[in-house]
Amino acid sequence: MTIDSPMPKQAPLRLIKRCRLHLERDDWKIPSVTRGIYVLYRAGAGHGKKKKFEVFYIGVGGVSKNASSGVGGRIKHHAKTKSKWTHYSFFEVHDNISREEILELEALFLRIFRHDPRIKLANVQLGSKILKRLSKDSAWARAKPTR
Repeated sequence: MTIDSPMPKQAPLRLIKRCRLHLERDDWKIPSVTRGIYVLYRAGAGHGKKKKFEVFYIGVGGVSKNASSGVGGRIKHHAKTKSKWTHYSFFEVHDNISREEILELEALFLRIFRHDPRIKLANVQLGSKILKRLSKDSAWARAKPTR
């Protein structure tokens, strides 16, 4: 890049490259080998014309060492094995986001929703042991309290 070259365009979000929101179960608008996180929902009656979407499942795709499908493959698999969802959203991550960061995002979302009485997650995994460890007092031993 020369001095007179314009700066490359910055991404609107640090982690997420692009997304699709609240697509119907059989509406497959997922590029192949998409890396990222996805949410399965159950649609219900909302207020007025707006639908209400209840989170049913949170997952990741494209995180294996030699990914051959990604988010699309995971959602299509769920279409065959899980019957209680009607819609999905997915969030594709930028190419420089690591496998570990994608898994960390999943663990964070699972931890957030774990005790929400409105959400009945079908996930077996409910968060990460690392997040639990980071919430303990020992992780805050050197932190100075704010005033």
